[in-house]
Amino acid sequence: MSGARLASLFLDMLAAERGASRNTLEAYRGDLDDYLAYLAETGGQPDKAVAATIRGFMASLEERGLKASSAARRLSAVRQFHKFLYVEGYAPADPTAAVSAPKRGRALPKVLSVAEVDRLLRVAHEGVQNPDAPPAERLRAARMACLLELLYATGLRVSELVALPRSAARTRDRFLVVRGKGAKERLVPLTEAAREAARAYLAMLEEGKNAAGPWLFPADSESGHLTRQAFARDLKAVAGAAGLRADKVSPHVLRHAFASHLLQNGADLRVVQELLGHSDISTTQIYTHVLDERLKSMVRDLHPLAAGEGK
Repeated sequence: MSGARLASLFLDMLAAERGASRNTLEAYRGDLDDYLAYLAETGGQPDKAVAATIRGFMASLEERGLKASSAARRLSAVRQFHKFLYVEGYAPADPTAAVSAPKRGRALPKVLSVAEVDRLLRVAHEGVQNPDAPPAERLRAARMACLLELLYATGLRVSELVALPRSAARTRDRFLVVRGKGAKERLVPLTEAAREAARAYLAMLEEGKNAAGPWLFPADSESGHLTRQAFARDLKAVAGAAGLRADKVSPHVLRHAFASHLLQNGADLRVVQELLGHSDISTTQIYTHVLDERLKSMVRDLHPLAAGEGK
């Protein structure tokens, strides 16, 4: 069976059994296309690959100047592909088992301070409260205020946020049930500020041409709701108005702020893992720099032998 056919079977499995999104499938497809191209150049086949084949592929990535993080992602895709081939009986062994990932330093996420988030929210709400603004402009401002309040209250992925149903703004509960990656459901909290912003925005939305519809953030797009790109673009405009560098602010940065600020205030790492929808605690551990600082402060302030230091 050809390498392309085996890759197609693997992608079908990801879609059917793991509920992988279109973006995830495209990322895997790109990584596997690169791997299959390497095999074609070297005269190899996926079902006949050995550890030396995988190491040769990784060496080729290094020669092409790929960053360690990008190479590690390629290796992860290739690992899962070969594990699939072995488990399903398409290959006699998994050649990736003996291959180590390239060493890489894990970058700390960009994080806004509480004061910076407050400035963003204040600027967004000011646009709603401007009585001289045209209705369309006020609705756009209300949408942004709602998006920001919900994102900072829940830590949702941007893809989850823009696809919220209108029922999210009507709920009387102090939480939302969100369907995330792999169709897994989780509970996320709702602050009173987020609920108020959602109700106010929905009331304005339903006064206009979008009185009916399934989406909380409708838009003229293929999906029928606001796109991630449009939200990110509008958010940068609000960041500029708040006096923040546009390259420092994105929807994902606000998700990081949600997690970091919770940890700074004493939340447990595993609770944050659940709220973010991370399947593996190692993904959440990127925030351990926050915990490190908190632990240092605790020792400095609470340890009996630390009280006399610096005197």
